[in-house]
Amino acid sequence: MRLRRHSQQHSEDATGIDLAPMLDFVLNLLIFFIITAVFVKELGITVSRPSSKQQQQEQKKAGTILIAIKGDGEIWIDRRVIDVRAVRANIERLHAEKPDDAVVVVSEKEAPTGVLVQVLDQVRLGGVENVSIAATSGG
Repeated sequence: MRLRRHSQQHSEDATGIDLAPMLDFVLNLLIFFIITAVFVKELGITVSRPSSKQQQQEQKKAGTILIAIKGDGEIWIDRRVIDVRAVRANIERLHAEKPDDAVVVVSEKEAPTGVLVQVLDQVRLGGVENVSIAATSGG
């Protein structure tokens, strides 16, 4: 009987699978992929939004020239509707009167994006570099 028990234990040990080499292989693969991985830097711009206190201080320091773009594409400056081709002339005039003023373009959410881009281009051509964009929900 003793021989039988001993032979059964020996056969159970021989049928077991040694996992150590497989674990070594998997860890080596993991290290290989970590070392050879390409870390891609995402392209984009960082936007730093001022806090409300900073914004209030900036508004106190300098005035703002407001340009409103309505949902149907109408452009408003100085409480009057103007054409996109007249934006540059109006900005040049207002900028000559107050050179420290910044321009804020307030666009409704439904406004055509093309009109917004055209207005921004005209403002830049008018000589103003300090341009901000604000959005409203419309109405």
